[in-house]
Amino acid sequence: MIKTTIKLTSIGDVQKFVNAVARFSGDVDLSSGRYVVDAKSIMGIFSLDLMQPVEMTIHSDNADQLLSDVAEYIVK
Repeated sequence: MIKTTIKLTSIGDVQKFVNAVARFSGDVDLSSGRYVVDAKSIMGIFSLDLMQPVEMTIHSDNADQLLSDVAEYIVK
């Protein structure tokens, strides 16, 4: 399992993020507070408070390509 924090600031960011995550065969979740949603669900992501960074949890140890694809959204 890999955890990192991401920031999505626009509708375009959410669309590009979901497209990148959809190509990944494993499960990916986003969480904000007590809410957890499937990162492949645009509607789920929009139900989160995107004004703050959210935590991304990748349920795989082999996610190098996914991390590369979403690197622009990862908060350093």
